[in-house]
Amino acid sequence: MTVSLPSDPPGARRLTGVVPELIAALGGASDRLAPARSAIVCVVDGLGAHNLRGRSGHARYLAAAMSKKDVVRTVFPTTTAAALTSLLTGTEPGTHGIVGYRAFVPDTGEVLNQLRGWDTHGLPVSWQRAAPLFGREAETGRPTFFVSKPEYTGTGFTEATLRGAVAVPAEDFSDRVDLAVDLAARHPGALIYLYTPELDGIGHRRGWESDEWTIGLEDVDAALARLGGALPDDVGAIITADHGMVDVPRHRHRLLVEGSPLLEGVAQIGGEPRMLHLYADPGAADAVADAWQAAESSHAWVFTRDQAVASGLFGEVDPVVRPRIGDVLVAARGTTAYYDDRDAERTGQQMVGQHGSLTDAERIVPFIRLGAFA
Repeated sequence: MTVSLPSDPPGARRLTGVVPELIAALGGASDRLAPARSAIVCVVDGLGAHNLRGRSGHARYLAAAMSKKDVVRTVFPTTTAAALTSLLTGTEPGTHGIVGYRAFVPDTGEVLNQLRGWDTHGLPVSWQRAAPLFGREAETGRPTFFVSKPEYTGTGFTEATLRGAVAVPAEDFSDRVDLAVDLAARHPGALIYLYTPELDGIGHRRGWESDEWTIGLEDVDAALARLGGALPDDVGAIITADHGMVDVPRHRHRLLVEGSPLLEGVAQIGGEPRMLHLYADPGAADAVADAWQAAESSHAWVFTRDQAVASGLFGEVDPVVRPRIGDVLVAARGTTAYYDDRDAERTGQQMVGQHGSLTDAERIVPFIRLGAFA
């Protein structure tokens, strides 16, 4: 089975390089960013470059600050757990090991959530295999902070990706912006992570093309305009995202029902609706791949673990990480999503805005420079 997979242009800026660039700028050693006394990286969860351009009239500050070249490529799969870990460690999923929203844990045989499984199922901090950049910098004496919602303080995922940084929580994003500016001004040399998940949540519930999402974008734009206006001249900020988003209407759902030939030989399903990890029964991987390729190639890229590794989609894959990846992967094209209809709750089928796959709408995110970096 052969498949042609999308690839990044040579020299494309990667999400994995964003924080290392900021650290270099703090030392006056960046080739791409001006020197800065302190630096802020702000992640607007779910704000793809396509989404921002599509609603540019409702985000005039951010749209005016983003040129056509001011973008980065996020990692595959385009899901929060993998992308934030890559941003905060500077490594690809094949190295840090967070290869999807839900992934196989070889030691237990379970497929667990990679955002909440630390707290619900006891995933060890060492499950994330790369050293967090903020912790590394803190060990050198640099002030490092993360400014986020209170509910993320002390979670397993936060510990796995941001340990060593000081938590400064606030419920409202505008308050988080003010805190980030204050920390940057009061702590020379500081590296600050500012995070807002609100827009992503609205997108999942209502879709990014909804009026609710547009209002949420206006709120984010206003808060970040305040950030840009309040930055001291020698403090730089980068606005980026973990992934973009596509809206999936119900008639584009592909349901996997009991007795479906596509479930033959499939032991477990991981990933998420736009990027499935299919974990096959022993000896069944080739048959699963062939069945999905024959039935779904017009709706998705279907490829094997070996093909994914050979293509570099996960970056260089450590042998320990390899079995966490599905035997067969199904990355949705267009506005398709796959659901296991055997799930009695079917709550996931209520989502409108989704991500995880290989489309440019999901993979290309902003890289907006403010303050000293503008």
